[in-house]
Amino acid sequence: MYPPRSRKQQSKKRSSKKRRRTVWAWINVGLLLMITGLLAYSFMDDHGKNSSAPPPAALATSTPASVDPQASEAAEALPEASPEAQATASPQPTPESAPEATPIASDVPVETVAPTADDSPASTDGEAADQEPQASASAGSGPVSGLPENTSGGTVRLNFAGDVIFAGKVGELLQKKGYDYSYSALDGMFKKDDLTVVNLETPITTGGVGAANKQFVFKGAPEALDALKSAGVDAVNLANNHTLDQGEEGLLDTLDHLGKRGIPYVGAGRNSKEAYSAQYFERQGIKIALLGFTRVMPHSDWMAGAGKPGIASVYDSAEALKAIAAAKRKADLVVVVVHWGKERMEQYDKTQQALGHSFIDAGADLVMGGHPHVLQGIEPYHGKWIAYSTGNFIFTRSTVPATWETAVFQAECSKGGECSLKLNPMDAELGQPVPMNDADGQLLLNKVEALSSGLIKIGSDGSVVQSVK
Repeated sequence: MYPPRSRKQQSKKRSSKKRRRTVWAWINVGLLLMITGLLAYSFMDDHGKNSSAPPPAALATSTPASVDPQASEAAEALPEASPEAQATASPQPTPESAPEATPIASDVPVETVAPTADDSPASTDGEAADQEPQASASAGSGPVSGLPENTSGGTVRLNFAGDVIFAGKVGELLQKKGYDYSYSALDGMFKKDDLTVVNLETPITTGGVGAANKQFVFKGAPEALDALKSAGVDAVNLANNHTLDQGEEGLLDTLDHLGKRGIPYVGAGRNSKEAYSAQYFERQGIKIALLGFTRVMPHSDWMAGAGKPGIASVYDSAEALKAIAAAKRKADLVVVVVHWGKERMEQYDKTQQALGHSFIDAGADLVMGGHPHVLQGIEPYHGKWIAYSTGNFIFTRSTVPATWETAVFQAECSKGGECSLKLNPMDAELGQPVPMNDADGQLLLNKVEALSSGLIKIGSDGSVVQSVK
């Protein structure tokens, strides 16, 4: 037998075991921390690579991306838009799904081709476009957006409405009822102002070749423009993701048909100079400059070039900002109509906000957005207004109720570029906007106010005022 251990020996043994346990515990903790750190680093590194990498280049025989089968015309639903590229000085177009219209060749949606990588996008914060925009630091300071009560020299009244199409079910309806049906509920409101502008999202042509790389294409009859002009629409924006649905031939036909009827257009042209040029209007002794741009293109070759018909892109906004600054030197009031954002998203994003701010910083007095097919919020910035989406106007009816709500945005502006803003709530019925009843109209005004991040208040008459904090 072993001799019995003394108490001292037993105490030393317990102390030694305790030290070993403590050492092993700290070693295990250290190993766990190292493993956690390595995993976190690996995840962050992969995320960073994915967020800053440019979109995949599309070869001439590129593999098409799959399309959401729920976006068919039979379902009468607006398909989901692809996420926008991050806010950058020179971003790359991403594929954008089009709203419901007549599919190419059949009722089966065709696949969407990825965009070509003609421009090298700059590295950006990968989460920037997905985060909600922040309230502008200058929204509650500096000049207050609106028209001063003591304005001298007279004012002009401008109306802005959303997306207008003459294709698909809308085209079929208007062929039966007549193209003036679309404006029959408006009580001549566009004839009572100084300038009315809409986003014409239909190529006007009897020819052309339907785009082979889009899920839906539009095509409208020239007769539709006669009713458009008779209703009091003074100018149209063509900078959008449907203007080249019938190719360059369809675009050139559209320009010709508009020109023959004396309807000025912005945002597209026979070359880049024309596409980025402003249209000027003299009203009530005030000179107004109107420009149109888009940040939604199915393919980068839709962009106008030196000798190439196309649209005015702001994936790289340098040319647009120069055009705005040039217009400001010639005009009292500069208005920008822009196609941007994500379809069916009621909250405007940081990409839209950054671009809208840059327009005003360059000299714009009023920025009116479109493309999401739903109304979005309004932001006061440096004494000017940015309306992020005017929604649909003359359009089809999807299964998404928010796309049925729209408004005519009415601005009254002074020679100094100061504008008031008022909303006239409308229901976007099939091919026909109809004024809302008072109860529904108030709900819509409350909704737009809520979407505006607490930056504005909207009165019961639709008048928008800045919330000065």
